[in-house]
Amino acid sequence: MPKMKTRRSAAKRFKLTGTGRIRRNKANHRHMLIRRSNSTKRKMRNAGFVCRAEENRVRRMLGI
Repeated sequence: MPKMKTRRSAAKRFKLTGTGRIRRNKANHRHMLIRRSNSTKRKMRNAGFVCRAEENRVRRMLGI
């Protein structure tokens, strides 16, 4: 059976942590930032984690 190919778009968006969780960047931080509060913009700067329900799907895309 051939090896599973990694989906390159997913590999650029997700990173694996040391404990095995998957990090992702927050959405809505590209444009129209004037109407958002400073605290909201600051929270979007930090990376979040993929929720447990979606983790298996993302792992399959990454070929893990």
